[in-house]
Amino acid sequence: MRRLETRLTGPILLEPVVHGDERGFFQETYRRNLLAELGIHDEWVQDNHSRSRRGVVRGMHFQPGMAKLLRCARGAVLDVLVDIRRESPSFGRWEAFALNEETHRQLYAPDGFAHGFCVLSEVADVIYKCSAYYDPERESGFRFDDPDVGIEWPPDLELQTSARDREAPLLRELG
Repeated sequence: MRRLETRLTGPILLEPVVHGDERGFFQETYRRNLLAELGIHDEWVQDNHSRSRRGVVRGMHFQPGMAKLLRCARGAVLDVLVDIRRESPSFGRWEAFALNEETHRQLYAPDGFAHGFCVLSEVADVIYKCSAYYDPERESGFRFDDPDVGIEWPPDLELQTSARDREAPLLRELG
């Protein structure tokens, strides 16, 4: 596994070693000591799996104290992280990453970043590890189309969101 460059300081894009032949493939998706060598030291306490169809946008979500290790095991997504650390020089800036079943890349979203994704394929399975247990009292988010943040979602898709994500506050409205 190797670490790829990102524009924002904090997120880590990982490219795994994939062993494949005509039968299929094999890869390690988690190896604690190797991730530590690459700068990821979180302890994972919960795994989540979501399945969504083309055009679905989920985000922008975060929970203070929670980091995530994300991958798209089926299909393809445009995965987006936004720096929400108020003291950061890159506060409110975003970066997008292509995660898909072809490259098998994983994305580390540290605490202090909001996360969201848009499904590019007919269906996509996103699997992620969390460093804290989900707590509905602490979980938060802001609008996926916040004009101040200006995330460039794929223009050729009819975006589908939940009422919760459409009606979320703007980033500047969060305390």
